[in-house]
Amino acid sequence: MNKGKYPRSFSHIGITVPDIDKAVEFYQEVMGWYVIMSPSTVTKERDTAIGQMCIDVFGEEWETFKIAHMSTSDGIGIELFSFPNMSDEKPDFSPFKTGLFHFCVQDPNIETLVEKIVTHGGKQRMPIREYYPNEKPFKMVYVEDPFGVVFEIYTHSYELTYSSGAYQDK
Repeated sequence: MNKGKYPRSFSHIGITVPDIDKAVEFYQEVMGWYVIMSPSTVTKERDTAIGQMCIDVFGEEWETFKIAHMSTSDGIGIELFSFPNMSDEKPDFSPFKTGLFHFCVQDPNIETLVEKIVTHGGKQRMPIREYYPNEKPFKMVYVEDPFGVVFEIYTHSYELTYSSGAYQDK
């Protein structure tokens, strides 16, 4: 038995956006995520735990930023950051470099969600594809929010999609 070897749960993801109010509105209206902490300002200081923690994370080269916290229906946190004077340049889509290149959400009404994303300033990056055409209704698509953050949508759970052998020879 391997002591201490077990799958950890996912807590949250942090996303940097150029306009925190617009990002909260987009993710609330389009994704339905709950606001658990409205946008607020964090200032560099060492008198509080959050102030010292942010110095530890970001170093000394900042003075203030805005932060908001949201949650998905299954309790995964979405932490939004917006820094003053930051570029609103969209991030490069770099799947061939080490690091995070997307996250994925699940919605059985994939077409409706894609339409909402596009209507609210995002993009559909590819056609909606079926994993098992004419067999099972498992679909996926890559999209982009209005700020250039790329993410994926599945119609079914990760476990169900891959436990069925989506990429295995039959």
